[in-house]
Amino acid sequence: MAKVSMIERQKKREKLVAKYAAKRAALKEIAKNEDLPMEERFKARLALAKLPRNSSATRLNNRCMVTGRPRSYYRKLKMSRIALRDLASNGQIPGMVKSSW
Repeated sequence: MAKVSMIERQKKREKLVAKYAAKRAALKEIAKNEDLPMEERFKARLALAKLPRNSSATRLNNRCMVTGRPRSYYRKLKMSRIALRDLASNGQIPGMVKSSW
């Protein structure tokens, strides 16, 4: 089980990313536009730098929905391999059975 503080920090980051997503996208578009004057593009870069660091989507980390574990995360199932194995062994995931050959 992951530390509760790390899970809460991740939730806070997710909220910030959602809050600033539109503003960040608009500023990036202005900064990348080659047709605009250099001063305007530079102002957009400065405004982008003033946004909170945790509002950037690259600072998000995939975490298991069951345990909060950050490593060995399956995107399709949104859980770690350990939680997946436990739930599958208990028969709580439909259609998934332990393989034997």
